[in-house]
Amino acid sequence: MRLLLIFILVPIFEIYLFLQVGSFLGIWTTVLLVFLTAVIGTTLLRAQGLATLQKVQNTVQQGQVPTFALLEGIIILLGGALLLTPGFFTDAIGFICLIPVLRNSFVCWISKHIKFLQPEQPREYPRKAETLDGEYRREDK
Repeated sequence: MRLLLIFILVPIFEIYLFLQVGSFLGIWTTVLLVFLTAVIGTTLLRAQGLATLQKVQNTVQQGQVPTFALLEGIIILLGGALLLTPGFFTDAIGFICLIPVLRNSFVCWISKHIKFLQPEQPREYPRKAETLDGEYRREDK
């Protein structure tokens, strides 16, 4: 239900913003501004995406799971999609997703609130003293 509401309200809000900005700046300036945000967004998307891919590779080379970097990558992808969608509201959210400081704080928030992303604490099991009985024989060749 919430998703349906978002898909209905966001375009209405975008049309409202287009009308307001268009009446203030003029139609051609508004179209140029939408085009310019798409170009800047794709440039930022490429730079941030490559940097995150490098983080993933470095983390994997260190033998760790790149959970944080993969979450960053998902948010960058979402931000890029929002920047390519025409509209000022979606562009603003897209740019927020591409700003490293804001993105990192969002990833930290997600990591704290989603249970399966939290690293498991090692469990200590009580050990029973076990004695194994057996025989062995050494063969030298």
